[in-house]
Amino acid sequence: MPPHVELAFATPRKLPRARDLRGNVVVLDIAFASEAGGGQGFETTTLPLISGLGPRLVAWVDHHDSTHHARYAGDARFVLTTKAEHGACPELVTPELVARVGRVDTIVCHSDFDGLASAAKWLRDGVEPYVGCDADARAVDTRIGQPGPVAVRIDRALRARPRDQALFGIIVRHLATGVADASLWEPIDAAGAELGAQEAEARRLALGYERIAPDVVLVDATERKGKFDKTLLLLVGQERARIAVVVDGDSVTFAAAFDSGVSFLELFGISGGMPTRVSIQRSKVEHALLALGVKPDAARRFTAS
Repeated sequence: MPPHVELAFATPRKLPRARDLRGNVVVLDIAFASEAGGGQGFETTTLPLISGLGPRLVAWVDHHDSTHHARYAGDARFVLTTKAEHGACPELVTPELVARVGRVDTIVCHSDFDGLASAAKWLRDGVEPYVGCDADARAVDTRIGQPGPVAVRIDRALRARPRDQALFGIIVRHLATGVADASLWEPIDAAGAELGAQEAEARRLALGYERIAPDVVLVDATERKGKFDKTLLLLVGQERARIAVVVDGDSVTFAAAFDSGVSFLELFGISGGMPTRVSIQRSKVEHALLALGVKPDAARRFTAS
């Protein structure tokens, strides 16, 4: 990994401050923030980073939907597509793009497999960390198809420890060096081993799914016995209905299969994000459930008091 390049791990709603990022900056797999999570949308979250970096922002590469993409249609620094056009971000990181952008001092990337693989590919001048990594990223990010063994091990580690910054760094290093150092699998596999208990809790919680509309099942996971794997819980729900909903305290997550044709962004009037997986505040859940065809009495049951 080039010694001069620094890494910063982020999510669309938790971005670093421009003044804390060194030199020329590239942003990878970070969606433009929407109002889905409650108030902190593009204007107050994403735009300050773009404006604060100014000319130091040399590239922003992302594959999530956003109505705000149109603002940057004429700016070559922004490589922005929809999720339907590109299921994952690494395939957008090409040797030609990396060469055109030139020197980069800091990479800001999303802290999932898709984002970390994008960062590693950038560090490798646009070359896949291993043959099939781009396809693995699509499989992991869309949950369509079966990812290969490298991606499975890394994805399990990330799902077990979704906030472990040290783990993110190890994974980028491992991918950037072509997964050649076998010793780096030790901390990754140790993290992945923790997912088993979370999967077990998810399957226990899944017993509580109830059908609240012909195409919608919902489970309230607020009261649970420990950490749970929300991805698995949503996938189990999608085996039972077109749309799965997980209530988790003040947050409610909606998910449908990537190829389902469902767009929660359109249904809920949200400016951007993933069309088939969104999280909203529980106080807004009644409106969302009504948009999915849930009867008013049933929708009101799940609204925060």
